[in-house]
Amino acid sequence: MFKPGPACLLLAMISLGGCVTAQTSSMSGASGVESTVLLKSSSAWDGVSYDAYPAGVPELTVLNIKIPANTALKWHEHPMPNAAYVVSGHLTVETLESGQSIQLKPGDVLPEMVNRQHRGVTGKTAVELIVFYAGTPGMPLSSNQRVKE
Repeated sequence: MFKPGPACLLLAMISLGGCVTAQTSSMSGASGVESTVLLKSSSAWDGVSYDAYPAGVPELTVLNIKIPANTALKWHEHPMPNAAYVVSGHLTVETLESGQSIQLKPGDVLPEMVNRQHRGVTGKTAVELIVFYAGTPGMPLSSNQRVKE
């Protein structure tokens, strides 16, 4: 079931003006309309710079992901830049290679890693995410085939 709250807000902000971290500005010529940039980044959350977008015709995909409480996702990686918005719950994202982690709460936006293994782990409550992927037609959103534990 579609919930018009945070998902609509995030989609509207992207279509109205792009993405930076929590900056508010009024849109020129539109009385009362404000745009808050939630994220603008050229690197993943761990500081590693993005190389480039995938070659080819762009295809944007937006997923609403619900992760049950007390769940550790499989180690996986994404072949393209993407960003996750936390609608509800608390999520720990950790890397396989370095063990680095970050704690996320509702309202946080995470620029995700590209081509590097990571996973999300929930605590006592479920987590809901809106994730935006910038890929190409036919490109998988994630893969866990190269996992080396």
